[in-house]
Amino acid sequence: MSEKSNEIKKERNIDTKTISLYKLFSFADNTDKILMFLGAIGAFGNGLSLVILPVFFGDLVDSFGQNQSSGVLQQVSKVSLKMVYLGMAAGVASLLQVSCWTLTAERQVSRLKVLYLRSTVRQDVSFFDTEVNTGEVIAKMSGDIFVIQDAMGEKVGRLIRSMAMVIGGFVTAFIKGWLLAIVMLSPIVPLAIVIGTMYLFMSRKASLSQKAYSKAANVVEQTISSIRTVRLQPYRMLIYIRFKHTFSNFYFVQVASFTGEKEACEKYDKSLEKAYRSGVHEGLANGLGMGSAYFILFCNYSLAFWYGGKMILEKGYTGGSVLSVALAVLTASFSIGEASPCLASFTAGTAAAYKMFEIIKRNPEIDVYNNSGIVLDDIRGEIEIKHVCFSYPSRPTDRILNDFSLLIPSGKSTALVGGSGSGKSTIISLIERFYDPQSGEIFIDGHNLKEFQVKWIRQKIALVSQEPTLFSTSIKENIAYGKEGATKEEIEAAIEKANAAKFINRLPEGLETNVGERGTQLSGGQKQRIAIARAILKDPRILLLDEATSALDAESERVVQEALDRIMVDRTTIIVAHRLSTVRNADNIAVVHQGKVVEEGEHFELLKDPEGAYSQLIRSQDVSQAKEQLCLDDAQHFSTELRPESRNNDDITAIEEIPETRLAKSSDINSEESTKLEKNPVTRLAYLNKSEFPMILVGAIIAIISGCVFPVFGIVLTNTVKSFYEPPEDLKKDSQFWSLMIMVLATVLLITTPLETLFFTVAGCKLIRRIRSMCFQKVVHMEIGWFDETENSVGRLATKLSTDAAVVQVLVGDVLAKITKDLAAAIVAAMIAFQASWLLSLFLISMIPFMVGNAYLHSKLLQGFGSESKKLYEQASQIANDAVGSIRTIASFSAEEKVVELYTKASDIKGKTKKGMISGISYGVTTTFLFLVYAASGYVGARLMEDGKITFTDYFRVFFAVFLAAISVSQSSFIVNDLKRAKGAAASIFCILDRKSKIDSSKEDGLTLNQCKGVIEFKQVCFAYATRPDIQVLNGLSLTIPSGQSVALVGESGCGKSTVISLLQRYYNFSSGQIMLDGIDIQNFNLKWLRHQMGLVSQEPVLFNDTIRANIMYGKEAGEATEAEIIAATKLANAHKFISGLQQGYDTIVGERAVKLSGGQKQRIAIARAIMKNPKILLLDEATSALDAESERVVQMALDQIMVNRTTIIVAHRLSTIKEADIICVVKNGVIVEQGNHDTLISDENGQYTSLVRHHMGSI
Repeated sequence: MSEKSNEIKKERNIDTKTISLYKLFSFADNTDKILMFLGAIGAFGNGLSLVILPVFFGDLVDSFGQNQSSGVLQQVSKVSLKMVYLGMAAGVASLLQVSCWTLTAERQVSRLKVLYLRSTVRQDVSFFDTEVNTGEVIAKMSGDIFVIQDAMGEKVGRLIRSMAMVIGGFVTAFIKGWLLAIVMLSPIVPLAIVIGTMYLFMSRKASLSQKAYSKAANVVEQTISSIRTVRLQPYRMLIYIRFKHTFSNFYFVQVASFTGEKEACEKYDKSLEKAYRSGVHEGLANGLGMGSAYFILFCNYSLAFWYGGKMILEKGYTGGSVLSVALAVLTASFSIGEASPCLASFTAGTAAAYKMFEIIKRNPEIDVYNNSGIVLDDIRGEIEIKHVCFSYPSRPTDRILNDFSLLIPSGKSTALVGGSGSGKSTIISLIERFYDPQSGEIFIDGHNLKEFQVKWIRQKIALVSQEPTLFSTSIKENIAYGKEGATKEEIEAAIEKANAAKFINRLPEGLETNVGERGTQLSGGQKQRIAIARAILKDPRILLLDEATSALDAESERVVQEALDRIMVDRTTIIVAHRLSTVRNADNIAVVHQGKVVEEGEHFELLKDPEGAYSQLIRSQDVSQAKEQLCLDDAQHFSTELRPESRNNDDITAIEEIPETRLAKSSDINSEESTKLEKNPVTRLAYLNKSEFPMILVGAIIAIISGCVFPVFGIVLTNTVKSFYEPPEDLKKDSQFWSLMIMVLATVLLITTPLETLFFTVAGCKLIRRIRSMCFQKVVHMEIGWFDETENSVGRLATKLSTDAAVVQVLVGDVLAKITKDLAAAIVAAMIAFQASWLLSLFLISMIPFMVGNAYLHSKLLQGFGSESKKLYEQASQIANDAVGSIRTIASFSAEEKVVELYTKASDIKGKTKKGMISGISYGVTTTFLFLVYAASGYVGARLMEDGKITFTDYFRVFFAVFLAAISVSQSSFIVNDLKRAKGAAASIFCILDRKSKIDSSKEDGLTLNQCKGVIEFKQVCFAYATRPDIQVLNGLSLTIPSGQSVALVGESGCGKSTVISLLQRYYNFSSGQIMLDGIDIQNFNLKWLRHQMGLVSQEPVLFNDTIRANIMYGKEAGEATEAEIIAATKLANAHKFISGLQQGYDTIVGERAVKLSGGQKQRIAIARAIMKNPKILLLDEATSALDAESERVVQMALDQIMVNRTTIIVAHRLSTIKEADIICVVKNGVIVEQGNHDTLISDENGQYTSLVRHHMGSI
């Protein structure tokens, strides 16, 4: 069965799983429990106050009905005073309800995020290979966490209040009239069935929706994180449409290619489409459920008033007691309606929390937090590997190590050499205990590695890998990962030893320089030296060097190698390398082939056997000849290595932390944009929703009809109450009639509620889909420089895309529907009231400004909380993104707790208590004020009735119209927070949408040529990165590259080599000069067409979490590549053999960031992809640096073939790569200081090229 089929089954198993609601609160501490207790008491008291109120209303009715004129004022005054006292108690209860639940939700969600991150980084590496990816983690910690917070916060208080209203309502009903109460209990069973069915269906759809959004977030993370590397590859995916169920695994981030942006956006949009459908289905279920519930309840009212009339005639009930029972049940019924959005929040929250809680409670087999195990005073470092067999969990059928055995003596250096994919780096992973072998054992100082405490043993081991991982923080903080509590002096000593002090001291911010996301603000060599300094600071007993000096230029490599040689003394060192300069001095060299050691010994000892595996490797590198011919002349004839440093973004040189002035400027701009957008974001959101305007209009009309039902119901109630005080014959006839009228209203609600919910849900879901899509499309077309800004890191952008659109959705979903209904109810209620008594109505309406003022004050007091929280959440998300995306580095340096500590500090939002109290006070004041309005209306009505200015009927028309409208409108105080958050989110969204990319590949204008010749000319080009405008990278560089010729760029680290490639691809705009292609300024070309002419193979190849076949096909411009074309490309790249040996062959999924493949295997697939593209201009940035000698030789032959008749620019340090170039250019300080072919340049003994060669030869 294929890997993708397994993934489908796995997804289906978890798609609809949720946790129980009470489990959301599993991580509450004692303070939270107290807050929840107080909040529950407040909510319950608030609910009870609302069901005691109908009792007072019943007394009020009897006071009016039984004393039609005389004595009414005295009786009503007593009831009104009771309402005042009840209102004060309700206000305090409301304050507790809202403030306590708001605060505890904030506290618990903060703790939940930290626990989730802590548990995530705790997991073993295999978990990240098979179970989770970075995008999913960020989605959980940004978008999902807000969904969970919504379910844990004030919505719980509202649910408890609703439960209190239901319980209290029916208890009150039984006390006031048990026979009538029993009749009114009849709809409980059908009501429970309706709500239960609705909840289950909504849970399923919410779970599907969250899954789709997680996939969309994964697309975002992979797209943005790989934005630099893949902007040249065209992309086709037609053959893989059948895999659309898991399209989030297609991290097609060819975002500036011929069709890349379109396809990446299509993948993202498909994810959003799934979420949209689930959201609409969820809304429809909610509407149908609530419509049915309203229908059942109103039918119950109809029955109650008919039966209540009968009880008055037969059992001596009063009109007030019947009304008390009916109003108590009515209040309880309204509470059920209020519970609807709560249930929707709970279903979404419990679905979102499922995977988070699963990870939190998961105990990994290799647990860094497990303190059990052996802890010694120290270790000698003797390692013995006995008969180890191993397969990666993601590829259990592909055997990597096959009975591998090796003894590594203490304090000695052992080098592992062999072909790419032979298992060398796997040994390092097993010693680090990233994985455990399936069979066999690994011993350190005679103890089984599994017996050691994981954290302790890892502290004794330091790893420097081929692709160094740095975090988006300062150089100082990156190095400090090597030792907890390291002093500045220790850090400075480490950078001196790693030959990093020189370039660090040149940076304006020095050690405080921010390295950018994944170190993108530094060159490859600079990143590597910082990684080495980090390992030096750790002072380990066991040192693991996996191509540790592969990214350094000759001089840097020599100095760093000397430093490594010094720190290797008395340390057990394992070296994985291809280069003789790195391995020949090792105490023992082990040749690994097909997962086992086939030969071992010292360098010269192994050379004695000319047919041995090591000798064959040496011959393939021509190293033996280079060793015998160390003179400069022989360097012209033998394939050795030229070593100016280069790596992807090599010459982003001394691009240190963005200067403070630059950061301040950028922040100021963002602040200004946000401030500007604060004035009109809601209006602009409405404009984005304009295509749904007919739908919103229809929904609004239906909502208006639905809203009008309640004040009309007030008229029916008034006439029903009036009939209770009529003669028996009239009472019987009128009560039946008005009961039938209630049935009519029930039918209206049955029809309008589902339709209203459906229309607004569709409009809201379309808005969120559109906003997410527009923002993502905008982001993928931004110029590279935009992503260099700290505020535009992967974690922050992923958070914006996940949370902002979700927050905004409430404006067109629940909020807009509620505002429309409430407004309609208020207007109709006012009309009814004014028609009945303008004096009483005017008095009641005069109270409205006080309520509006309270809401406005609430909004003002909360101003600033949203934006502050948002920034902190984005910053924290970036920390999580760095950690999860670099889990091997985190594990290697036992930095799990440090990451959690950094995240905790970043996500600690100040003012949580103040925010909760402001919301609670506002709601408490509103609640108290409503009770005062009821009390005042009773008293004023009684005065007017005594004066003969209104009748009994007039009063209750006004009263019931206002009462029923007020119940709905009072809930609108909850909307203030939603509106405030939505406004801030909208401002953030429009900051992205309004920004114009400086290099926009979405534009269709610009020149295209029928045929590109490939003549390239740089004319006096000057360039500085926008994040560091004061540092000139290119300083008047001029270079002409004839069509079909190859040009090699060499020079020391940071001299500007890779910047030339970046400018040619128009990743950045240069500040002055010209770059010409076929005599035309490249800025005049259509950007898509221009990039399509180029094929890039970089040192750090980016593959996507898809099949090998799909990754290779990304290089195809149009149409589907045939199997023969794919195989031909992989054969040229020397990749076909290892691919065919995999269990799934070309259908093997490479994993996130291709973790399932070795460095050499990844590189060969990347080269095959470039071969498939068949470009006119070939850009090779250390294209063979990751390959072993034999693979390099074969691949270099393939590159030599595809370079024929193509303009080729080569950035490399190996002489075998650049020696045959038509032109070799030496770059220094951003200019060409020397150029010519190899023979010409080497003939100048004092030339720059010769000096570079000499430095390199000295390092061998």
